Amino acid sequence: MFRPLTDRILVSPQISIADVAQAKAQGVTLIVNNRPDDEEPGQVNGAEIEAAAKDAGIAYVAVPVAHGGFAPWQLDGMAQALDQTGDGKMLAYCRSGTRSTLLWALTRARAGDHPDVLAAQAAAAGYDISPVRQIMDALKPQ
Repeated sequence: MFRPLTDRILVSPQISIADVAQAKAQGVTLIVNNRPDDEEPGQVNGAEIEAAAKDAGIAYVAVPVAHGGFAPWQLDGMAQALDQTGDGKMLAYCRSGTRSTLLWALTRARAGDHPDVLAAQAAAAGYDISPVRQIMDALKPQ
């Protein structure tokens, strides 16, 4: 269920309370919720995941991304989460994992990672970052 973008960054569709224990077993030290609460009926809200994460000794951050696109504060939030991960692993989730992957790719492009490398890492995990590729190229430090 968790798809690796790198050896330390995992993405996933919506997780359940039970998935938190699986994340802990895989070395996850930070869960990043990129899904707004109440996006669809029956989804597990962030507060429930946060409580389960804290019970498991896993840090939790919410950087919600709606379908309208990405804002600088969201890239800042993901960058802070990536910095906070330390030597552990980060699991980012949304409805399908796509927004988490796109936000990761944008954040890493802004930090100087090459868009082609990021595209290959995302593709290996089953995600297409072409919707944000032009933005990634524009964010890339000159």
